[in-house]
Amino acid sequence: MIIIIIGLIVLLVIGVVVVNAMQQHKAKQEQERRAQSAKYKAIIDESEELIVNLNNLPPSPVLIEILNRRSLNAAKAMRQLTPASKHVKQKVQELEAALESSKNASSNQSADETFILPDNEQQLVSILQTIKKLRAMLKSEQSKGALDAQSYGQQDLRLDAMQLKIGVESIISRGQKAYSKEMLGSARQYFEKALQTLMSHPHQSEYTRVKRSEIESQLEDITDALKTTNAKDAAKKAKDEENDLDMLFQPKKKW
Repeated sequence: MIIIIIGLIVLLVIGVVVVNAMQQHKAKQEQERRAQSAKYKAIIDESEELIVNLNNLPPSPVLIEILNRRSLNAAKAMRQLTPASKHVKQKVQELEAALESSKNASSNQSADETFILPDNEQQLVSILQTIKKLRAMLKSEQSKGALDAQSYGQQDLRLDAMQLKIGVESIISRGQKAYSKEMLGSARQYFEKALQTLMSHPHQSEYTRVKRSEIESQLEDITDALKTTNAKDAAKKAKDEENDLDMLFQPKKKW
């Protein structure tokens, strides 16, 4: 009898341990599922935010298509994790429609390379942040095999050109402001920095060639202006010294 009781107790303990282990395993799976779902949702949210921010850049139907496909892939992965979720199913359908629409747009509309920089400094910073996020996104999609190497190269090169233009034009703008205030030394430093940025850039283009020529011409004007200013300063200094000598050696008045 005692043996039977001991056996029942052992079985009960084993049962409790097994049930507890199963509950812990289930809880862990649920935690991992939620973490994965949150990760995919973050991808969708980021992609949609980037699409909105693309309004500040030249139109790029291909980029919108890439972002919509990225969101759709994430939504489909969420659907596998939560097949009973009506919200996720609806999101997949919406993104499938959005992707189809962006495919049609990218096949019928060419990318516009016209890019006018805003005067507002905060807007420039926001655009730069968007470009950096887009380039990181493209690299991630390419490394995952979701984007072919040719498409990645084309879009990354285009974004790189925008990033270069923002940097160079911002420096030039500061140089022009300094020049207008006759701060020639500061102006020269700005233009030299812009020139160095263009010369060291790995991808030379028509923009880099034209802008280099413009900056070199501006630097020549600054050099000439500095020479003129230095000559005037030297002449003024010589005149002041001459006046000082005249005052020193002029005949003393007799009382």
